[in-house]
Amino acid sequence: MSTLDDRASELVAEFELFDDWMDRYQYVIDLGKELDPLDEAFRTDDYRIHGCQSQVWLQPGDSAGSVHFKADSDAQITKGLIAILLRVVNDAPATEVARADLAFLDQLELKEHLSPTRKNGLDAMIKQIRLYAGALAARSAASN
Repeated sequence: MSTLDDRASELVAEFELFDDWMDRYQYVIDLGKELDPLDEAFRTDDYRIHGCQSQVWLQPGDSAGSVHFKADSDAQITKGLIAILLRVVNDAPATEVARADLAFLDQLELKEHLSPTRKNGLDAMIKQIRLYAGALAARSAASN
């Protein structure tokens, strides 16, 4: 099982502890509060994820072929959604992140409980994470 799969399974198990969707929403918000602060220098349009109703900024980084992102949002739920994604993908190999299907999101049933604009925003976050990871993977492959 991959690192991504392990982390995703852990998150699914955590969400299964909550019977009520209001409790799950609160947990999403709480996860967002755990994000490391994002430096103001990265709160620019260059790092903004377009396609989200809320403002979301994603700072890409890498170390030895693995991705590591920092992110923030001006909306609590959205900040929690990006925190969920980063918890799974951070410090995983870029090639794995670039091609990850992130099917665990279906198991969390998040999309069924999000507004259409938040679903679009989540899809935009996933797309941007994959793009950054793909670029890192290509850059690493070209340098080898």
